[in-house]
Amino acid sequence: MKKAMLRLSDGTTFEGYSFGADVSVSGEVVFNTAMVGYPESLTDPSYAGQLMTLTFPLVGNYGVPELTFRSDGLATYMESERIYARAIICCEYSGKFSHWNAHESLAQWLKREGIPGITGVDTRALAMLLREHGVMMGSIEIEGCEHAEQSRYEDVNFVAQVSCKEVMRYNVGGAKKVVLVDCGVKHNIIRCLIDRGLEVVRVPWDYEFGQIDADGLFLSNGPGNPDNCMPLVHHIRNYMQTGKPIFGICMGNQLLGKAAGAAIYKLPYGHRSHNQPVRLVGENRCFITSQNHGYALDADTLPEGWMPLFENMNDGSNEGIRHVSKPWFSVQFHPEACSGPVDTEFLFDDFVKLLNQ
Repeated sequence: MKKAMLRLSDGTTFEGYSFGADVSVSGEVVFNTAMVGYPESLTDPSYAGQLMTLTFPLVGNYGVPELTFRSDGLATYMESERIYARAIICCEYSGKFSHWNAHESLAQWLKREGIPGITGVDTRALAMLLREHGVMMGSIEIEGCEHAEQSRYEDVNFVAQVSCKEVMRYNVGGAKKVVLVDCGVKHNIIRCLIDRGLEVVRVPWDYEFGQIDADGLFLSNGPGNPDNCMPLVHHIRNYMQTGKPIFGICMGNQLLGKAAGAAIYKLPYGHRSHNQPVRLVGENRCFITSQNHGYALDADTLPEGWMPLFENMNDGSNEGIRHVSKPWFSVQFHPEACSGPVDTEFLFDDFVKLLNQ
């Protein structure tokens, strides 16, 4: 293995070894505390532009499944068609793997897709540093490779980079038709909609979807700063005039909030894990959720007619909103999980009920 180094924007360095593609990259350094699910996380478009740190000490021991696709074009096991994270950072990489569904090693996959990986890093010390300082830009420098320049994460419209480029249709002829705005949608979101008998019309992030005759609107997850998506916010406001149901997940929660008139802010180090506890506002019902986001909605800025739906039990941040009289709601977490707990998958059923009213 070649020597590798993670260099943070504050000057802190972590030394290790390269086990992926021998290319130097830069991006926003974030950490994920999940114990499993690196194939799904790496292929989650919400990680675009980021160097993903895994705090669980052992990575790679169950390998990687084969990248196959269903007849409708959705990935069978992954969350998209390729890796979107710019790099993976781990404490100990296991080249030996064992799993019924394993097709190749994590290193083989990374090399094939041109994604660097660095092992030998004290990832828990790195996570503690990011918790104290907040996420920061960084770069992975591989021995003998040209260094990559660091840039500002907030200024890039990553949604435009990861969104589909043309209209795509799934389960044509379904009982109800839903427009899905692709801000970087995970494939299991589409699977969950299809499994409930819905026809899904997937459109690019800036598409004028109001011209499509559909029964409802779905706003997907996605990477980066939601303030870079103002054309979409404008389209959502226009769609609200129809009064039809709207459901948003992750960035979809922030975009629906912005369309309502609320403000967005960046969390110090975000929520990226499988064990985020959220409480249903007004009740004592709590759920364990999978999350991956760096921005949040300021619930105190919600206008009249809107109210918080869920709140985070760790830091009190907003985890969802709803309109008091219209069929519009959204959540900050991932009810479809994949990977992670599916305690809140019933929210898809709630959306279907609104479509059938």
